[in-house]
Amino acid sequence: MARPGRPPQDPARHLERAHRILDAAAELILRWGYDKTTVEDVARAAGVAKGTIYLHWKTRDALFTALLRRDRVRLVEEVRAAEPATLPELIGELTAALLRRPLTRAAVVGDSEVLGKLTRQKLERGTSESDAAFGRYLDELARLGAVRADLTADERTALVTALVYGFLIPQSMLPQDRRLPDKRVAELVADATARALGTGAPPGQDVTRATRAHLDEIEETAAHRLARSLGQETR
Repeated sequence: MARPGRPPQDPARHLERAHRILDAAAELILRWGYDKTTVEDVARAAGVAKGTIYLHWKTRDALFTALLRRDRVRLVEEVRAAEPATLPELIGELTAALLRRPLTRAAVVGDSEVLGKLTRQKLERGTSESDAAFGRYLDELARLGAVRADLTADERTALVTALVYGFLIPQSMLPQDRRLPDKRVAELVADATARALGTGAPPGQDVTRATRAHLDEIEETAAHRLARSLGQETR
């Protein structure tokens, strides 16, 4: 018999409780912000003892890192469901998904009101892995003639990053009544990406396959990181 307060021995129950705790944490962070949200608050909202949370995550930061990792997995799932076939479509859908997810959006734009000191961590300390995957994807598109080959890999990545951040950050700083509709922001980012990096060549099946393969890679990486945060990592 499991001792009181210990994680359930049934993996399914253990996972369900972890997600219940993360649901509570997400609601509280969006209401009060990271710096004002305590483990005690999360435990109370989730209906568990404070010690139970520490059986899932050793530190408060580990709990909230798991929350951001879960949000990233769900974001990637949303993008995949839209079935983007080209770079502009991918970046447009990514922007739209970011705008629907206030936690991940706060991490991207560095919103300290929502995430406090976690804004310095961004989505991951190891963002170089994601950057490298995106760079390989852009290199493949250049080889296929779908994006400009006159730019270096770093220049292509810098352009896309500047476009996404260039739309998201100013929008987050404007009063609500002056912001563009989220759908329009995503459309503009997609259009700007096509204009800045496109070659005018019609996309073929190879471009679609490269885009889907890139989504497969980032989804696998995101799921692996989340599993590690939830204690589910398999060897």
